Amino acid sequence: MTARECYDALGGGYDEALGRMFSESLMTKFLKKFPADGTFAELKAHFQAHEDEAAFEAVHTLKGICLNLGLVDLSRSVSALTEALWNGRKPEADGLMEQVEKDYDRAVSVIGQL
Repeated sequence: MTARECYDALGGGYDEALGRMFSESLMTKFLKKFPADGTFAELKAHFQAHEDEAAFEAVHTLKGICLNLGLVDLSRSVSALTEALWNGRKPEADGLMEQVEKDYDRAVSVIGQL
């Protein structure tokens, strides 16, 4: 799978990520490191423990990573969860976390094909 095909499978963002990283090899390098990043595991642990402030910090960090890497689909669900955790957990947060998990698992699976 090429980097462009990977981005197409993840909702686009190839051109934006390439513009930020200036080379496909650098972009691919960071993309391949994404699954090893511990931010999602941190988010999940804090969310399940109802440590909402720590969960917000983790989801906000994950949002930045996703936006920088151009992971469009995951960025959308992470952004929605960020809003649902801002100033306390909103009722829709549980459903949004489920969507983040699905999108994250999909992103890791696709990235694994690079």
